[in-house]
Amino acid sequence: MVGLALTQCVGVALTSQLKVVSCEVRVRIRCSSNVDVSRQQVLEKVDMELSKGDDRAALSLVKDLQGKDGGLRCFGAARQVPQRLYTLDELKLNGIETLSLLSPEDTTLGSIERNLQIAAIVGGLAAWNALAISPQQIFYISLGLLFLWTLDSVSFGGGISGLVVDTIGHSFSQKYHNRVIQHEAGHFLIAYLVGILPKGYTISNLDALKKEGSLNIQAGTAFVDFEFLQEVNSGKVSATTLNKFSCIALAGVSTEYLIYGFAEGGLDDIRKLDLLLKGLGFTQKKADSQVRWSVLNTVLLLRRHEAARAKLAEAMSMGKSVGSCIDIIENSIDASDL
Repeated sequence: MVGLALTQCVGVALTSQLKVVSCEVRVRIRCSSNVDVSRQQVLEKVDMELSKGDDRAALSLVKDLQGKDGGLRCFGAARQVPQRLYTLDELKLNGIETLSLLSPEDTTLGSIERNLQIAAIVGGLAAWNALAISPQQIFYISLGLLFLWTLDSVSFGGGISGLVVDTIGHSFSQKYHNRVIQHEAGHFLIAYLVGILPKGYTISNLDALKKEGSLNIQAGTAFVDFEFLQEVNSGKVSATTLNKFSCIALAGVSTEYLIYGFAEGGLDDIRKLDLLLKGLGFTQKKADSQVRWSVLNTVLLLRRHEAARAKLAEAMSMGKSVGSCIDIIENSIDASDL
């Protein structure tokens, strides 16, 4: 009888404990769900502020949720390599061939441009023979085409020709289309991880024209960079700020290098970084040191968060909002991996 009573008492106690545990689990799940909803609500507000062009308000919302459990844990939380002078041999030991990464050559668009030139010449010769165009008419036609090319170069920075070539590339080359998406996903992810808020992106020049209404703006990822511009205008860019933007600038070519073994796009990114370093008075040795550290840091971050980048690229290919892309990053990276 005593044994039976003891068993019954133990059974009641275990049942009570299970009920308590069950209640705790439900509370945790409910809390987690509430936090996710809260984050999504904030990110929706971020999208709203960005759409209105209020970068300061959007950044303020993100910073308010930065580093909080269930909030934006990944924003500016990337674990980075120590900054020092790295040699080319040290980069090679980490599987980085700088020549393949820092010397991008866009063979796809280059091939399209050559084919268009050949087609124009062949078409011109065919028209000459079929329509019996006189040499004087050919001269005036050539002069007109030269004028249009000059107008495009001067007034639109080559925007019209770039729009035509880029649109053909996206339409007829899936490889080029995928490469651009991965490139921009690299920019977006690294910017977010080092603490710079992306404010929008376009995959093609045609998308950029539709969104911005200007031929002078090419496809790419834009950032909330007013703090950076304030430092640049003052002539005093902090080492922390420079490190962030150096990594962002090299994120596209680094992503292409990791996926394809070499980079095609991103030459303009490298040129802008080079101009920035020269404008800040960097010697060649100091500039090389900055670039090597940035390359190593960026490549290691991209390797560590490869799954997040892949999911982000998929979301960007579908045109997801900035807030949705941020949510995907947060859900794809575990706190222990930061």
